[in-house]
Amino acid sequence: MISLAARMARRRISSMIAVALAILGGLTLVTATGVIVETGLSSHAPTGRLGGADIVVSAEQSMPTQEGLPVSFAERRRLPADLVTDLAALPGVSRAVGDVSFPAAAVSSAGDVVPSADPRTAGHGWASVDLIEKPGVVGSPPRSQNEVALGRTAAEAADVKPGDDVQITVAGEPAASFRVSAVVQGATDELFFADSAASGMAALTQGSSTAVDLIGIKAAPEAVESVATAIRDRTPNLSVSTGADRGDSGAPGTTAARGLLLLLAASLAGLILMIIGFVVAGACAVSLSGQQRELALLRAVGATPLQVRRLVAGQASVVALLVMAPGVALGYLLAGQLRDLLIQLGLLPAALPSTVSALPGLAAAALMLALVQLTTRAAAWRTSRMPATEAVAQSTSEPRTPNRLRALAGLLVIVAATVLSVTPIVVPTELGAAATSTAGILAAIGLAMAGPWTVSRVGRVFVARLPRRAAVSTWLAASNLRGHAQRFAGVMTALAMAVAFAITWGLSQTTVLSATSADARAATLAQHRIGADALGGVPRDLLAATKTSPGVQGAASVSGTSIVWPHRVFGDVESETESAIVLGPGAAGVLDLDVRAGDLDQLTGDTIAISGDVSQARDAPLGQTVNLLLGDGSPVQARVVAIYERGLGFGPVALSHDLVKGHTTSGLDQSILVRTDGTAASANALTALVEARPGIDLENTDAAPTAAPAGLWLNLAAISVILGYLLLSIANKIVAMTAQRAHEIATLRLIGATHRQIRAMVRREAAAVAGSATIAGLAVSALPLAFLSIGFLGTPWPAGPVLLLPVTVAVIVCLAFVTIEVPTRLALRKPPAEALRR
Repeated sequence: MISLAARMARRRISSMIAVALAILGGLTLVTATGVIVETGLSSHAPTGRLGGADIVVSAEQSMPTQEGLPVSFAERRRLPADLVTDLAALPGVSRAVGDVSFPAAAVSSAGDVVPSADPRTAGHGWASVDLIEKPGVVGSPPRSQNEVALGRTAAEAADVKPGDDVQITVAGEPAASFRVSAVVQGATDELFFADSAASGMAALTQGSSTAVDLIGIKAAPEAVESVATAIRDRTPNLSVSTGADRGDSGAPGTTAARGLLLLLAASLAGLILMIIGFVVAGACAVSLSGQQRELALLRAVGATPLQVRRLVAGQASVVALLVMAPGVALGYLLAGQLRDLLIQLGLLPAALPSTVSALPGLAAAALMLALVQLTTRAAAWRTSRMPATEAVAQSTSEPRTPNRLRALAGLLVIVAATVLSVTPIVVPTELGAAATSTAGILAAIGLAMAGPWTVSRVGRVFVARLPRRAAVSTWLAASNLRGHAQRFAGVMTALAMAVAFAITWGLSQTTVLSATSADARAATLAQHRIGADALGGVPRDLLAATKTSPGVQGAASVSGTSIVWPHRVFGDVESETESAIVLGPGAAGVLDLDVRAGDLDQLTGDTIAISGDVSQARDAPLGQTVNLLLGDGSPVQARVVAIYERGLGFGPVALSHDLVKGHTTSGLDQSILVRTDGTAASANALTALVEARPGIDLENTDAAPTAAPAGLWLNLAAISVILGYLLLSIANKIVAMTAQRAHEIATLRLIGATHRQIRAMVRREAAAVAGSATIAGLAVSALPLAFLSIGFLGTPWPAGPVLLLPVTVAVIVCLAFVTIEVPTRLALRKPPAEALRR
């Protein structure tokens, strides 16, 4: 059977190429998604400065949930300092070191801040040097409050050596002079202070000196496992890491980044599988339609239905095996490019490596083989079960009446997609907006199911009303559309899906961005924003200095963090990480969140403000006390003191500055919003204030349009890859379908049709296909986009680039004409007799 399948495949090269490219692209996308999933599950940050510790004990940076995927905490969770003494007393432990971190940054002699991978945690106590695998200390440990040791990279960037003085801003304090006591060759950009000094510096930002970030344990090589087991038994709620897991303890953001990868893969997986299934099924259907005659003859000579289905599935499986290796290899390359993009967008730490193993490739290969078997057997089901005589009769023509049950099922799918598209009106959030693109694709699939019946009916009406003076080529094109409804419906619906995909995904992203930007602009009363990313946070005295600057009418600290708010959804408790904004006192003077109930001035102590949508969805009215987990996993009870409407621009939850104090990694504010009287004098005063302090940035809130968020660029990249695969597969499908018409074209030539008439015929067919696909694609996209726009903008018109629609239509039209015209010209080069013999 495999030998026969291979021989038949060699006779249908064009259709087999379409199948091969569809499978190749599918393998690439599935393998890349698999690599993302594996990286999210098993990748670890390099051990870095913890390489000298045999065991690292830290607080858990994630929490299991009922949904399966754990919730990650992006802020550092800390341990009690007295645990260091307890663990040091365990048998087999030679040394236990409590590591603390705090914001610190060195300033070069030129007045520039020395760059650091994470200035929020660059400062450490000298004891942490013992955790470096090969410290290579040049100099002596810092002993006084004004001494510091620098990592090799930091020392080189600041151009200092032991004995030199260097300016350092630490723990939100103004820059001060420190004497360099040593350079630690095994460290990079870390700054090490005397342990007593480091404890006080950490207390400045965290409010307590009785906590450590993590504990590094040193033990004899033969005792590591037994000591780790003893620590786990003693502290079952803590994370005890050995080997490659140690690096994660030093970088809590890594755990959160791995969770992001899993969410990314989960969000893409459904769409990718839906697109791949559609494309592979279409390519297999085209391949099968070109073999109807051979399959019918096999049925006539006694082949059973099962043997026919095995033969068809065997052909596609042979093709799949041929492209398996290149498809998987391209998937690994694509995963690497996606990782680079995530790093460039700041969504993934560069220290987190990709996990590359054979598992994603093997899983993708198994999935694609199963998909090929399923789609080909389903496509051959009707032909294989026909009586032999009927199969032979229909091998030269399509069924007279397309399946009405299939058309009815397609209409039901379109209705379901329409119902789904209402979601943004009911839930005007980013989660609700995600339903728009899904509804567009689902409607396009329904269109594909109802396509043959619809095309047949429309073609019949069109031919009946075609004027007698119509050209021969027009009459032939119309007759082909009516008589070969399945052939043209497959092409038309594939192109319609491309239109729907490009329009719904593109405009849904830009519409949400436009609404978010408008919300943020309308809410921002401040003209200036002060930040200090290079210092790990805004210095603690800068807010007071800003308020006293001439012309300043209001100033408040604004930061970002994350929370977990367990709530019920359809009876089940759902817990997921959500972004939240942290507002300091006086926020009402720089932000107008359109408060509908309560007062933003009451946002002090253990209080929160929430958007109206969240208040309604989670049954949290004004005055309600809710249970939250802060960014470091600390449980709190907070009272709702305000309900606002501009949640799209500033997030669903606003936390009081007091509530999160001591529960963030740096302990410092991220920015200050400043409202002035708008005069040049006030702006100049702010500029002078900022320029006097290294590492402080001042920008105007309205100096430039709102920058596109990283998520938008990520979605754009993912859409481009998937759309490219879809268009390439559609092009190959049309080329294969047109190439199979060589017999039909030869017959027309033998009965007197000229080359010009045949080319005119296929051009009219291409125009009809492209026009119908464009109209159908826009039709299934219109309602979801209208509902999205009503929910987010208050109008039925989406916001986005004006050129998106004409460019999409132009691409679809060009694709239809080129992929039909070129194979037709090639077919016309062959003598008719030769074409009929093949």
